[in-house]
Amino acid sequence: MTEPNAAASIPAGRPVQAQCRFDPALLLQAQGVQVAIFDVDGCLTDGRIYIGADGEGVKAFNTLDGQGIKLLASGGITPVVITGRDSPAVRRRCADLGVGRALFGVHDKLAAAAVLLADMGASWQSLAVLGDDWPDLPLMTRCAFACAPVNAHVEVRSVAHHVTEARGGHGAAREFCDLLLMAAGRYAALLDGHLVTLDSAAT
Repeated sequence: MTEPNAAASIPAGRPVQAQCRFDPALLLQAQGVQVAIFDVDGCLTDGRIYIGADGEGVKAFNTLDGQGIKLLASGGITPVVITGRDSPAVRRRCADLGVGRALFGVHDKLAAAAVLLADMGASWQSLAVLGDDWPDLPLMTRCAFACAPVNAHVEVRSVAHHVTEARGGHGAAREFCDLLLMAAGRYAALLDGHLVTLDSAAT
């Protein structure tokens, strides 16, 4: 007896037109980005730190942000995490998302980024940064494209090329990723690809 072909029974999907929109001048500013640095607390999380009797143990991450970081890598832009704190939760999150370049417990983000870019053979002109507080300012004032969550500190928002509509830990990183992918001309193709097959990896 011949087994039925499951794929043959799947109907064609409806066409989807990208709804994500950014100002053309903003997309022009973000063109040429090859590396994107993410802060963690306040960017990939809402900034709150849970400290129990045994120290810091729990952080809440957003799956929209996680999918955005994976899409960024698929689109040829290398995601990097540089954070001033270190915790098993952050290390686990980076590992789950396949972020191969991550620096934890960094006190001088400028020096760390300089070494990292040199190691990658990348320039400051190819760098985008998502940050929310003063330790991120040295990177944000030197990179090609700086982005801040809407709930970032006022001084950080003032130097950002783009302030997200979403809050840190609630989709700000995804908005950053979407913008970079659209500026690179890769957003539509990635969206079309997901109409055919869904990514089963953790987000």
